Amino acid sequence: MLLKKTSTPPPTTLPAHGHRCMSICRFLSPALKYVAFFLSFFAILVLLTDQLIGFYVRKNIYDDINALPHRPYALVLGTSRYFSDNSLNLFYYNRLLAAQQLIKNNKVDYLLLSGDNRTPQYNEPRNMFYDLRKLGVNSEFMYLDFAGFRTLDSVIRAKTIFHANSITIVSQKFHCERALFIAQYYNIDAICYAAEYPSEHYGVRVREFFARLYMIWDLLTEKGPYFLGESEPLPPPLMVE
Repeated sequence: MLLKKTSTPPPTTLPAHGHRCMSICRFLSPALKYVAFFLSFFAILVLLTDQLIGFYVRKNIYDDINALPHRPYALVLGTSRYFSDNSLNLFYYNRLLAAQQLIKNNKVDYLLLSGDNRTPQYNEPRNMFYDLRKLGVNSEFMYLDFAGFRTLDSVIRAKTIFHANSITIVSQKFHCERALFIAQYYNIDAICYAAEYPSEHYGVRVREFFARLYMIWDLLTEKGPYFLGESEPLPPPLMVE
């Protein structure tokens, strides 16, 4: 006699852990949608802010020295001389070359070297001064701002402390855009001579996206420089405009 093989019917109910998984999934599904929406909105906001700032100041940025108008003072924005791996920071070096060209071609009368002076060993204005001397720039045309801790500090102090009312900012184009936006917000007469951007340093440009958002926050909250101090007027212009 043959016995029929019977199959076990599937369970009609899920184990307890199955119910827990379904409950978690039902909770996470709308939460993930909200997270994805927020991240997308934030990315669009970052990109839109970046582009609008660049568009707003584009007419005041020059990369052709022959087309650059004369200004009495150049504000050279500091950065570190070397990267963290001790390789030469070409952002720094190219800014100095641009500043040298301004003096050489009589596009400015004086250089205001502004940067961080956080420790005796780290001193951006002093480094720029020594290296520009090596490039042939006479020390009598250079003045140092040791309290340029941020771009906002450097731009505001150029006018309020050093009485540089008409300036050419020197930095890479992406940095110029942020500096010019700050200058226009504070009614400072400024243009920018864009130093060459080193190739294959994309991370610096990515960080600029967030630096611009932080700048907007500083402007909206009316955050001023870390340090002002007494006035130190620069010499009067050498050339009559």
